Amino acid sequence: MAEKAESVWLGPARRPMRLVMLAGALCTGAMVLLLVLGQFFFDTGVTLRAFLSPADKPLVLVTMIAGTVALLSASIYLSDTRGAIESEPAGFFDIVSLVCSRLAMIATAAIVVVMFYEVVSRYVFQKPTLWANELSLWIAGFVFLLSGLYAMQQRSHIRIYVVYDLFPRRLQQLSDIASVILIWVFTVLLIWGGYNEARDKLLRWETFGTAWDPPIPATIKPAILVIVALVALQALSNLIADWNKLPEHHTPLDEIDEAEIDDIRKSIGE
Repeated sequence: MAEKAESVWLGPARRPMRLVMLAGALCTGAMVLLLVLGQFFFDTGVTLRAFLSPADKPLVLVTMIAGTVALLSASIYLSDTRGAIESEPAGFFDIVSLVCSRLAMIATAAIVVVMFYEVVSRYVFQKPTLWANELSLWIAGFVFLLSGLYAMQQRSHIRIYVVYDLFPRRLQQLSDIASVILIWVFTVLLIWGGYNEARDKLLRWETFGTAWDPPIPATIKPAILVIVALVALQALSNLIADWNKLPEHHTPLDEIDEAEIDDIRKSIGE
């Protein structure tokens, strides 16, 4: 019953999703540990370059499959809980954006792990990597894009309320419509102008041109178009969800996070 009470959208599927997440994480952790130990102590020759062509090594392929399952299931499971400062999902597209936000959260932690691995590998084992910097850049690109989608869903993007708050509700609604139209115009023009380049980079699997040579251009360029389109959908979802809301008036006090203040007070023992 507790699982159902805490659920935001998964409901009865919350517990099975948690089991899938744990199983995927354990399997991925075991595979990664095996690869790391083999690299440091047994000289197996399996480096991260092998992950760019996983079909060549069965162990790498299994690790990537398990990691994908763990990553997706964890993103779905974690999106089923709402943070203290998060708004309640109300739009038709909110769940997709929440899942993507959890994916960005996990990816941020992954960047920290990559850099920690590089430091240990370089200064403890005297085996610096050729891939840590490129992998961090690669992951950070997706984090940046997905964070923009989450900011749109949470209405936490930059908005100027000085004039907006003076409008009556009908004029505020017209302003919201104009904003969404402009977002969609930008999205359509971006896709129109960037589609051919993104398609070509993906089809020729354009790489970064470094020693590790990951396909950063081949993946980031199409991702920009896809995620900007998702942002446009989220903007439309926000417009529909907020249509019947009462007029809001904003003050500097709105920026105060009471939950964060309470946490700070607890941490210092008040």
